[in-house]
Amino acid sequence: MINHEGRIKAAFDSGVFVLKLIGDVRLTLCATLDRQARQLAETPGLETLIIDLRDTTNVDSTALGFLAKVAMAVQGRVTERPTIIADNPDVQRMLDVMGFSRIFTLVETPITETCELCDLPEIPTDVEDTRQRVLEAHRILMRLNEHNREEFQPLVEMLEAQEAASHNH
Repeated sequence: MINHEGRIKAAFDSGVFVLKLIGDVRLTLCATLDRQARQLAETPGLETLIIDLRDTTNVDSTALGFLAKVAMAVQGRVTERPTIIADNPDVQRMLDVMGFSRIFTLVETPITETCELCDLPEIPTDVEDTRQRVLEAHRILMRLNEHNREEFQPLVEMLEAQEAASHNH
């Protein structure tokens, strides 16, 4: 049986940072993506960011929100817009619908193959932490386009209500 569990690999070489998402990338990996966004925002010598989704079978909306956060974290620090490599038509369609072409350059094949990638350790999170990240991710996606705003408004409102309820106890 093929393991569809999501993983994230990374490499930084000569100013180029590559983030490769593998398998089924879900909200469980968002703490890892969040840490990566923060680290990238402070990485000296960063010139180019490439996110490789060629080995991705699925990316849930929470993970997409954090990919958008990664792109926003490097805005103004990299010379070109971050690049997403995606050759799966379903993934390409999803990126298109989500408005990712506004913050990424979307390509099917990389200019060059990347160097050795290392697995990023998955950062464990608790339920409250995960809920905060799901909320943050969907707020980011809602800012990208009208489709996302309509699509995720009910989810965001529900999460905000849960958050308010949990703070009132």
